[in-house]
Amino acid sequence: MPTLLYTLGFLTVYLLAICTPWGQRAENALFGLGAESSKYAWIYPLSGKAFGSTPLPPMELSAKPTLMAGLAVIVVLTLVRRCWRQGCAALGVVILTTGGKEVLKSTILPRPDLVGAPENLLDQGFPSGHTAIPAALTLATVLVVSPRIRPYIATAGVLWLACIAAASATLGGHRPSEVLGATLLACACYGLATWLLPPAAAPGTTRGPRALPVITLTLALAVALVSGARSDSLTRSLASATAAFVCAALVWYAAVGRPAHSTSHTPRTGLITRPAPGGNRRNLAKRRSDATTQS
Repeated sequence: MPTLLYTLGFLTVYLLAICTPWGQRAENALFGLGAESSKYAWIYPLSGKAFGSTPLPPMELSAKPTLMAGLAVIVVLTLVRRCWRQGCAALGVVILTTGGKEVLKSTILPRPDLVGAPENLLDQGFPSGHTAIPAALTLATVLVVSPRIRPYIATAGVLWLACIAAASATLGGHRPSEVLGATLLACACYGLATWLLPPAAAPGTTRGPRALPVITLTLALAVALVSGARSDSLTRSLASATAAFVCAALVWYAAVGRPAHSTSHTPRTGLITRPAPGGNRRNLAKRRSDATTQS
């Protein structure tokens, strides 16, 4: 059921935001609210677009090295903890998300021009590759780490995702629908992987500190607001931050908030029979007569 819901959300975002004229106008208007230059974004010095700057992984040219490093960490954790099934599922999540993103963007899910948009607004593809990497790596790492540290790994990954999703949207590399689509694709692949795992190997509901969800989502909102902020447009900043926060909440719920398999309770077998009226009285009288005979 979670996999179907995430897939349905993915298709809904694509159909509404990309395949309708009013959806395209709404997102194209966000680009028109601020200047075209990405230099007005607060996170521009960390984007890798500035000359001589170091990009924040996985922005710009750091995307492939970040993906390779994440896969290496998953392999090492799988070997150390000897969780072979979870390791294969984690690798499947990353490969399906990143590989599926390329296939969907290039062949299956085109971006039709329904409103006569400028050429520079037709280059972005659905879904966002930069957002798919932190979402997939976070969900994959959750599968292979110890249940004790799983909530904290999910927290770190959610904050990373909030930063990258907001930066991708506010810098003009991707629309809000594209970062949402990448996150929903990663969650769908994670749901499929956990559904295929046997119940004993699938991650269940993790119990961390009660305040951890509130702290995590509050920090994610703060990171999204800062990473999506621009000095020329408050509306575009808030739109980018909102999309990034929704992405963070989706990954947090998929990784920590819901068990992979619902616990099945074995029903009790047998019938519960009620004593016939007066049965207790007859049994009591019989026990008293037996006691009197023995004495």
